[in-house]
Amino acid sequence: MKSWRDLVVMLLLAVGTAMAASFLPGDESTVAVDPALENNAKKDTIETAPVKKLYGIPVSSYEINSGKVQRNENLADLLLPFGLSMQEIYKISLLSDTLIDELKIKSGNSFAFFKITDTTSVATTSYFVYEKDPLNYVRIGIEPDSIWAKNGKKPIETRLQFATGTIETSLWESMRNNEENPMLAVELSEIFAWSIDFFGFQKGDQYKVIYEESYVDNQSIGIQKIRGAWFYHNGTDFWGIPFEQNGERSFFDEKGNSLRKAFLKAPLRFSRISSGFSHSRLHPVLKIRRPHHGVDYAAPTGTPVHTVGDGVVSRKGYQKSGGGNYVTIKHNSVYSTTYMHLSRFGKGIKQGVYVKQGETIGYVGSTGLATGPHLDFRFYKNGSAVNPLRVEAPPVEPVEEKNRTAYLVVRAFTMQALKLL
Repeated sequence: MKSWRDLVVMLLLAVGTAMAASFLPGDESTVAVDPALENNAKKDTIETAPVKKLYGIPVSSYEINSGKVQRNENLADLLLPFGLSMQEIYKISLLSDTLIDELKIKSGNSFAFFKITDTTSVATTSYFVYEKDPLNYVRIGIEPDSIWAKNGKKPIETRLQFATGTIETSLWESMRNNEENPMLAVELSEIFAWSIDFFGFQKGDQYKVIYEESYVDNQSIGIQKIRGAWFYHNGTDFWGIPFEQNGERSFFDEKGNSLRKAFLKAPLRFSRISSGFSHSRLHPVLKIRRPHHGVDYAAPTGTPVHTVGDGVVSRKGYQKSGGGNYVTIKHNSVYSTTYMHLSRFGKGIKQGVYVKQGETIGYVGSTGLATGPHLDFRFYKNGSAVNPLRVEAPPVEPVEEKNRTAYLVVRAFTMQALKLL
């Protein structure tokens, strides 16, 4: 049962969304109602008890046997115990692979057989149901003279969830320690990637999040939507206010500036900085002091490396006595970035190719002069190396003036809801 505080938060978000919608510019026309439907709605109706269904099948006339696929079991192993003939099983195996693929039946997946037990029932079809995954299933109808099948989905329950915490080591670990879905950390890193360095969290940093998570049979199938988020990091408040304009949902700060900026804060996720920007660093291999005009991110070999901004691949190659496999991307006439020591390049990455922000351009490795797997990331402004951790990129796509009033309503209710957590 939710607490009074949780219920207040839910009410705030609902009221804020409804009020904001009334301020958005749009069509003032009304929707016509079909008179026939209107008249039918006014007629008295007789209430009847709902028919209990499972996988869309009325269960009153059936004996239901369910179980889980065991290792190395096939269709015949599953169906023979229920009295089906080999001919019927063969017909089921001939069904389209989009319905059931015998080669993709997985151990541990659930199944059920619906056998007719009520001889007075009008039902003439037995059913075999196989769950392809927690959400999707196939329902196979077995009739005296035919076999047919139809794909289906289980009912999805969407729950409004809340997460709060204080970071001791990392956001991911904080989520796990608080028994939250750790994938929430990934969602937040996507939203705040342009504002917060997720490798630079400090002990004592805090977060609050309101989000929607979908469940099937009380099993989570994923986070669907972030309804609001707040971080306290490095002595600063960071707000994530969701707002839709021009048909696109995005996140904005408390001033209405987009959280999406020209460059991501880091080119890979969930790693650590092993060496910073320096004009005089002791080289770990050469054992001499020389400039290190980049930031090293230690990460396992094969970790995807993303371009921090849109641009064109200007160079791709190999430096035997230096950066190993590397990619350089020209973002515009001012900025370019380089990614070094890659184990391999991303699919389709070659000189002259246009890449989008967040696209995988390579994978962490230790090629060239390197003592272990890491990414040497370099940032250039007008051809000169600058510290990537100090680059401030201007925000883009702010809230438009025509949507300002609606945004302020959403902001007020979202921030108040987060403060209550």
